[in-house]
Amino acid sequence: MSVLIVRGGWDGHEPVVCTEMFRDLLEARGHSVTVSDSLDVYTDKAVLDAADLIVQCWTGGDLTPEQEDGLVGRVRDGAGFAGWHGGIVAFGYNAAKYQFMVGGRFIFHPGGIIDHRVDIVDGRDPIVAGLESFGIRTEQYYCHVDPRLNVLATTTFDGGHGEPDTAGVVMPVVWTRNFGDGRVFVSTLGHSPADLRVPQVRTLTERGLLWAAGEAVLSRTTNSVSSTPPSA
Repeated sequence: MSVLIVRGGWDGHEPVVCTEMFRDLLEARGHSVTVSDSLDVYTDKAVLDAADLIVQCWTGGDLTPEQEDGLVGRVRDGAGFAGWHGGIVAFGYNAAKYQFMVGGRFIFHPGGIIDHRVDIVDGRDPIVAGLESFGIRTEQYYCHVDPRLNVLATTTFDGGHGEPDTAGVVMPVVWTRNFGDGRVFVSTLGHSPADLRVPQVRTLTERGLLWAAGEAVLSRTTNSVSSTPPSA
């Protein structure tokens, strides 16, 4: 099986360092890994057709119609698509088909780097099984989201940081969805390598990548393996 990692865009999210953090996991599962630093790879039918999983970490920028058609078409035809933070939801704002596929888009993060809580919604889902709700200090992403998402974790805004109208808003943080024959995994956590090293974030991100690839999801906390992907 083959993984295509597409990384670039704004360097503040350290796309090279962050994506390299998961290469060993993917290769240990028997996946060959190809890396592209150009969005033009989405117009390369041979490369796309070979990819069982596409991992994108590209903040900012947009897709040409040809790039969008290539990517969205491949996921609809059965590839997994996965990513985190701005690398997946702060991208492609003018690409409607991409936005529909991902199911959410970043709007803002009141207060910047702040302390907040991530609440696990469905502990039966193998991506978050065994994980408890946890506190984290990072950006709290406020997104516009598709109401049909399979939401696995949320965060609640307190109305602080000059944005009182956000008080009480419960916002998806981690979600999955089926898209045609493909699988989409999104986490809004992962502003920096340090965020991705937080044990709960690392675990749910690894599991999400494996789920999107159609692989069994290994639970580090329960030492059990689920071979059945969660429904979306």
